Amino acid sequence: MEENSNKAKMHSPISERMGFVALMILQIILFMLFAVFVRYGKAALPAEVPGLFQEHVSKYPHFQDVHVMIFVGFGFLMTFLKKYGYSATGYTLFMSALIIQWTILVKGFFHMYDGKIELSLEHIIHSDISAAVPLISMGVLLGRTTPIQLLFMALFEIILFAVNEYVTLEVLSICDVGGSITVHAFGAYFGLAVSFMLRPKKEENEPGQYEAPTYTSDLFAMIGTLFLWIYWPSFNSVLADGTAQELTAFVLSTMMSHEKKLDMVHVQNSTLAGGVAVGTVCNLMIGGHGAILIGILAGSLSVIGYRYVTFRNRSKVLLGRNRTISYHKTHKQLRDRNRLDISSQAIVIVYAKLRLHDTCGVHNLHGMPGIIAGLGSIVYAYLATKEDYKYDLGAIFPAMASQPKNLTSNHIIGGYERSARAQAGFQLFGLFMTIIIAIVGGLIVGLVLRCTCFRKLQKEEQHQDELYWEVPEQKSE
Repeated sequence: MEENSNKAKMHSPISERMGFVALMILQIILFMLFAVFVRYGKAALPAEVPGLFQEHVSKYPHFQDVHVMIFVGFGFLMTFLKKYGYSATGYTLFMSALIIQWTILVKGFFHMYDGKIELSLEHIIHSDISAAVPLISMGVLLGRTTPIQLLFMALFEIILFAVNEYVTLEVLSICDVGGSITVHAFGAYFGLAVSFMLRPKKEENEPGQYEAPTYTSDLFAMIGTLFLWIYWPSFNSVLADGTAQELTAFVLSTMMSHEKKLDMVHVQNSTLAGGVAVGTVCNLMIGGHGAILIGILAGSLSVIGYRYVTFRNRSKVLLGRNRTISYHKTHKQLRDRNRLDISSQAIVIVYAKLRLHDTCGVHNLHGMPGIIAGLGSIVYAYLATKEDYKYDLGAIFPAMASQPKNLTSNHIIGGYERSARAQAGFQLFGLFMTIIIAIVGGLIVGLVLRCTCFRKLQKEEQHQDELYWEVPEQKSE
């Protein structure tokens, strides 16, 4: 009786309203911190000489592109669930708006001048890119958490992300211009770790009744894919040829489908995997053939991940080609491996045994391509020479340059004039450290969300908008 009473309190309208009151208090706190610490940087102030800060103005188109990716691309990409479109786009809007503010403060504390944080368009662009980190993690948990849980996760994640980014880019001095390691891989494995801690009970591991797409919801998700595809070069800060990963995803999708037809899940997500994988090395001398190779590897691995590890409508697992069974009945099925095809075995093991749910397949779009990017950076860093990069070598790999004469302190581990072999080793260490920090941090946040008084969604409440949104009446599916 006492347990039921506590559960009723946790799920009462009063507790829900208190969560949004806390959200308003958070905004007020952010306002006060901005008033105390944040000031416009020189580039954002009126110039004494005409054209002095023209570079600041020229970055605005880049800012627009990234802004569209965050608010439109990510938001619509997650609208594939048939009754979760309001939440996917709405939570993306409110979370990104708050996280951009929070990121300006958190990252600004690492680079303060006279006790103040300088605000410029460049800082806002960095914060926009950083907002992608919790959005990637949100994709893992989509439909299974409350907005307050998502916000708590995002606030903690940004702090950990900023620390990891500072260490990897400033202290270890690794190359990751497109954020494939520090943004995509970090967000993916952080979200997967949180999902592992929030995994359902064995008897509740069956997918929910709304955990599936419809024709219309998949079409809306394709809008997000198109916006992300168009503006991804700006996210990576380079105009790169992206047709290789697109074609690979289409080809592999038809080859691996049981009916030899295109799968919209692969088109929505795997076509973007090459953009993720090329992010770390997009400013290196990879050549056209290198970009094509990375696109092929990323697109192929992503399609394989969606086909053999996760797929959107997980309510059934293929048994041979004609019959279907629920994947949660694992023990008997795992003993009868001869009857299960390869994809069924993988789905049963990952989702039924580990109970690790990844709603959007983030591991396939961000996690594995991020690892490909990190491994690619190791190879190209090892091959980097002064003859190939000339004066740009120091800009791309600061630790491989000579130490500036006017530099009194050295915060880079190992100092300057680093060899190509050593740089490759640091790239490997940075990738490994990022994944470990993300997983450990995600496990901690997941433990807090699971063991505290945060409101937790019941099985029947998941993957639907009605709990937090006023929605028009719809015909039953």
